Amino acid sequence: MSWDEDLFALFDELEHRAEALYDRERIAEVADRSRSEYAAVSLASRLMSTVRGEVDLEVHGVGHVRGELQRVTASWCLVRGSGQDWVVPLAAVGIVRGASARSVPEVAWSPLTRLGLASALRRIADSGQRCMVHLRDGAAHDVVLRRVGADFVEADGARGGGLLVAFAALAAVQSRED
Repeated sequence: MSWDEDLFALFDELEHRAEALYDRERIAEVADRSRSEYAAVSLASRLMSTVRGEVDLEVHGVGHVRGELQRVTASWCLVRGSGQDWVVPLAAVGIVRGASARSVPEVAWSPLTRLGLASALRRIADSGQRCMVHLRDGAAHDVVLRRVGADFVEADGARGGGLLVAFAALAAVQSRED
């Protein structure tokens, strides 16, 4: 081999080494970026991709709520199971089974998904139907929702008397047959 062939072979070898180093750094960078981007994925966005699928939610103070995920917003979800509807604040959800491996970024959500828990509770109150209000401490109250405030709901209990239920204590609202 002539000196110029040796020199080109050396350059080729150096170039291959540089490419291998770049590839190793790039793989680490992509993995790190993937972890960083996943940190922005919310529970709601994972559930959003699961709408119309079967889920099993473990809800504080309630236990398992199983059924078809009907609706998801940034703060609550609606599950239909065993002939009953459940409105569950996402803050009361401890574990989800059956969620899609995908997520839907918030920019792709419908404007209706921006409705808060108060909107769902107002709709229940407007219906005038009895429901079970489950609290995070495990208590449950058979009530009719009447009015919805900024951070609480007013209800008439089955035994008479009015109740004010703070959103922070609410685990789920379950539809109830009369």
